[in-house]
Amino acid sequence: MEENLLAKNDLLAARNRGWLEGRGIRAFNVMSSPGAGKTTLLVRTIRELAGELDIGVIEGDQETSLDADRIRSTGRPVIQINTGAGCHLDAGMLQRALDALDPVPGSTVFIENVGNLVCPALFDLGESARVVVISVTEGDDKPQKYPHMFLAADLVIINKADLLPYVEFDVERCVRQARRLNPGVDVLTLSATTGDGMDGWLEWIRKNPHLAAAVAGGAPRSGGLRV
Repeated sequence: MEENLLAKNDLLAARNRGWLEGRGIRAFNVMSSPGAGKTTLLVRTIRELAGELDIGVIEGDQETSLDADRIRSTGRPVIQINTGAGCHLDAGMLQRALDALDPVPGSTVFIENVGNLVCPALFDLGESARVVVISVTEGDDKPQKYPHMFLAADLVIINKADLLPYVEFDVERCVRQARRLNPGVDVLTLSATTGDGMDGWLEWIRKNPHLAAAVAGGAPRSGGLRV
């Protein structure tokens, strides 16, 4: 049953990928455990890139639209997906969210997945790249504990760097663990709260080889899906 479920998901993910690539749209699947700072990172990213990229966001949570409301405050379009008891987004959910978001050709879509370092790693959405966010408050052993997530990552962001003086977190040890699993993974250390290190993240978005993005434009859209 699990194999059939993943096979169906992979088929839908391939369709999503073709749909996105055909329109020149980049989609970044942003994953983390709860509280790592995904939403704070996206809000600052949208504001830093205002006028440069046309950005839309798909928000995944089990309940509420709290994170979507924070994104909406930036003036950019956002679609909320509430998964109920579900611990991840899947390709079918993304397909329906893309239909509702209706991103313009050449734009950039950030997908904020449900907070979880296990299930989201198993489900391809059809995204252009996968970004894993961890925070220094979680401990530096996350790559060892959740290897599948780090094996799937194109970029690992170590967030909340402003708290490094106050917590036990060895950045070099964490990076070594991640690259032992995934030698080609990019790693950035930053603070989405203070903005320190954000330039590296913004440059990674700009230079990402998965298609170019257009200049921002169009009226904000918002909505919600229950799946």
